[in-house]
Amino acid sequence: QVQLVESGGGLVQPGGSLRLSCAASGSIFRISAMGWYRQAPGKQRESVATITSGGWTTYLDSVKGRFTISRDNAKNTVYLQMNSLKAEDTAVYYCNALIATGVLRPEAAYWGQGTQVTVSS
Repeated sequence: QVQLVESGGGLVQPGGSLRLSCAASGSIFRISAMGWYRQAPGKQRESVATITSGGWTTYLDSVKGRFTISRDNAKNTVYLQMNSLKAEDTAVYYCNALIATGVLRPEAAYWGQGTQVTVSS
């Protein structure tokens, strides 16, 4: 069984920074992609940033230039460096990964429990 554990959330003032981490563990054969989603109260969940095993990245337009996604394949870990945080970034951030648990097994999407990020003065 695979599990994803996020860490690094918290309360920061506007303009501050946070670094989120997500570590995958369990029966992992290959991780094709990892990413971060967020959901604010009463809002739809949206993709923030993704990164493939080959290093290709995508970003939500509103976070480009402020957030950076990176990975450590050896540690099965993805990071999200968030700078110049704004109140609109307040949300629960969820880690997502596409993982195959065996060479003959199809990839499946896994989700972390979420970590709260609050940007407020």
